[in-house]
Amino acid sequence: MNSQVIQLLLFAGPAIVAITLHEAAHGYAAFALGDDTAKRAGRISLNPIRHIDPFGTILLPALLALTVGTVFGYAKPVPVDFHRLRHPRRDMALVAAAGPLTNVALALVFAVLFFFLLGPADNNPILWNVMVMSIQLNFVLAILNLLPLPPLDGSKVVASFLPEAILEPYLRLEAFGFLILIGLLIVVPYVTGMMGEPVDIIWWLVAAPAYELTSGIMELIGAL
Repeated sequence: MNSQVIQLLLFAGPAIVAITLHEAAHGYAAFALGDDTAKRAGRISLNPIRHIDPFGTILLPALLALTVGTVFGYAKPVPVDFHRLRHPRRDMALVAAAGPLTNVALALVFAVLFFFLLGPADNNPILWNVMVMSIQLNFVLAILNLLPLPPLDGSKVVASFLPEAILEPYLRLEAFGFLILIGLLIVVPYVTGMMGEPVDIIWWLVAAPAYELTSGIMELIGAL
């Protein structure tokens, strides 16, 4: 079997773990802060099936990978009733931040596993690449979700500090957030590339910092 196919199959496990724990963390944080909506919906769970959206988690990433070479997807949003939180303004930010912070923690866990279980890349290049991709994926998920674009987690953190006059119009952007993100991820690079100067905003905001963080950790543990 082609080594790239083997890598992708092995990578599926860490990717599912990253997505599952990200979503479950939102639900657990909400429950700990007074809202049991996610618990009643069965979303405080390590069962990935409870968090998978058939289109956003499976079909969309596959279609994008086959057509434009860019992978993007999403899981089912965890239901949270912010009005039921004990301190809605503050706790909204804490619930939103729980997912990205979980991904940062997972990146560090994979780095520790890397350090103790794997040697130089020449010893096991396939697992070595899978581990690197797993660390980078978690940083990508953390940084992407912290962007202040509704409905991403970062928008909830920002919203917790906004005055009421600005809060409602800002949150109404959620209806267009997915289209804006797809535009930044696919349309803008494609159109600007046709004009001769490709502009990839998501690369500079998300992928490049995730790559630098991964490289920094790899150097720290002596893997580079």
